Amino acid sequence: MVLRPLVLQMLKYLNLTISLVILGFLVGCAQEQPIVTKVAAANSNLRRMQQVRTTAYTRTEKGGRRNALGSYLSGRHVMSAAADWSRFPLGTRFRIVDTKEEYMIDDYGTALIGTNTIDLYKSTRLEMKRWGVRHVDIDILQWGSDEQSLKVLGPRIKHRTVRQMIAGLQKKSPFKSSPGAEASNSAQASARKASLHTLD
Repeated sequence: MVLRPLVLQMLKYLNLTISLVILGFLVGCAQEQPIVTKVAAANSNLRRMQQVRTTAYTRTEKGGRRNALGSYLSGRHVMSAAADWSRFPLGTRFRIVDTKEEYMIDDYGTALIGTNTIDLYKSTRLEMKRWGVRHVDIDILQWGSDEQSLKVLGPRIKHRTVRQMIAGLQKKSPFKSSPGAEASNSAQASARKASLHTLD
């Protein structure tokens, strides 16, 4: 008879424990839903581009060890890449679908201007040669900044290929008083004055 009250008390504790476990599970599920929503929202910004032409370069080539910003080319977790900044602006981050390698556009090259080709930085000449030319699918993780691209390109406007990128960026979206736009406008004004002087 002494066991009966003890068993009843144990059953009450067991029911309470089971209720708490179920409640904890429900609360946990309710809190995980926003995380899933956040991941889905983040992935909605991904933009898959199919069959993008890619080539490769390395530090032993003409451009050397530094990118267009003056920093060392990166061959680590997020690697350097070069492109026409009017197509893929400075700071654009992307992942190659097949290899899962992640790159950031931080460089440009004269052969890339006017093309949709992306030049991928490889740490060694052997890796560069192995890559060759490939058409790959990429996921754009984050688009770069047209405005930042113009700021970097503005002081380099004397180069024809830079002027082409600036013109492409300005066609995409006109900016108010950006250094690239000012430099481009002053270069165009100088060219007009020079042509007027030659006509006289």
